[in-house]
Amino acid sequence: MTHVAIVGAGPAGLFAALELAQGGLEVTVLDMGKPVAERDRGDGFDLLHGMGGSGTYSDGKINFHPQVGGDLMEFMSPNQAWALMDHIEALFERYDVAVMTTDDQETLDLEKQAAKAGVRFLPIRQAHIGSDHLTAMMERFYEDLLDLGVQFRFRVRATDVVAEDGQVHGVTLEDDELIAADAVLLAPGRIGSEWVRRVLQQHGLSVVYNPVDIGVRVEVPAIVMADVIAVSYDPKFYIRAPTYDDMVRTFCVSPHGFVVKETYAEEGVVGVNGHALKDRNSNNTNFALLTSINLTEPVESTTAYGVSIARLATTIGGGRPTLQSLGDLRRHRRSTWSRLSKSPGDVVPTLEDATPGDISMALPHRIVTDLLEALDILARIIPGLDADRTLLYAPELKRYANKPKTDRHLQTELAGLFVAGDGAGVARGIGGAAATGEIAARGILAMARA
Repeated sequence: MTHVAIVGAGPAGLFAALELAQGGLEVTVLDMGKPVAERDRGDGFDLLHGMGGSGTYSDGKINFHPQVGGDLMEFMSPNQAWALMDHIEALFERYDVAVMTTDDQETLDLEKQAAKAGVRFLPIRQAHIGSDHLTAMMERFYEDLLDLGVQFRFRVRATDVVAEDGQVHGVTLEDDELIAADAVLLAPGRIGSEWVRRVLQQHGLSVVYNPVDIGVRVEVPAIVMADVIAVSYDPKFYIRAPTYDDMVRTFCVSPHGFVVKETYAEEGVVGVNGHALKDRNSNNTNFALLTSINLTEPVESTTAYGVSIARLATTIGGGRPTLQSLGDLRRHRRSTWSRLSKSPGDVVPTLEDATPGDISMALPHRIVTDLLEALDILARIIPGLDADRTLLYAPELKRYANKPKTDRHLQTELAGLFVAGDGAGVARGIGGAAATGEIAARGILAMARA
């Protein structure tokens, strides 16, 4: 029987494990974190590592679109890509995850309104699990995988893949233990992107740098975005900022949600994210506003560039995210707690563990300009979004790993070595990661049956 070692127990690794086990292969999943039932949301390490990956403590928004969260059409025809997303959606439905219904006419009207403002609105099928329900869903998924014979090794750290004569033979752990395997899938999630880069580099495999998205988490009274949210729960807007001609996009809208702190202890970086719960609401809605950065020679590593900005922002915030009102940013003055709570109409921050300050001291001028212009343009569609009281938290950093050269099954130039998910730069988010895990698993199954 073919044995497959999967590094990473996030969506990519788990959906691959499901497909492989159902296909009769022996599967071992390795992860440096804990089983989902043992993870602690309040622990910085547990927040990003372990069963379910960092998505376990996200708010569980899933986009069922082949070109959101990656581009599946790089690996298959449009019809095949849509069929795969339908398959992923059906798998989630087994765990009572339902796609939200939308009104076609209201969606079309919003698309027209956005177009008139020079903005692209992308209608997509979406589901929202809620970070307070995700853990229970992952536990059910875990039990099903165990029933299929999938073996899990938690609290282990993979160090390298073992290869000889152009063929992979397994994975080594930090205690020099060898996990022998006929195929290896690298799917460690975004937190493992640097490790994937090192492994690929050590084995002389070709990689391409993906863009890095840098920006802020925007927080406004929920009523400001209520009309748009009623049409699309997590609306996707794409804006071309005029001064520098950069693309800015909205990401991870959290209706009645909470801004949360993310800590990347290994890199000394603190950032922000947003969650929306099923059973508890705030009075605010938040979303990421991000500008995409590509680099050319001699500084090609977008990850290193993004992390350097995040480190500066962490320094400026004294180890906390920086919080500033839009009005203060426009007036080139730092925010203070006193100024942020000056009038009854001001937004009450849902993240208090932040430092009022000046975002322009942390983010490059070009990015700040992009974000200000994008907010002004979005306000043509969402009036009130550009009010002085609007809150901005920095930094929000979405880095996408180096993408190795692969075939359409996501097999690298090293035979038997496959990649999937955010950590390998081929996906962004739960839906895309799950889909690429399926692609890699199908490639491994085809190899095993050849």
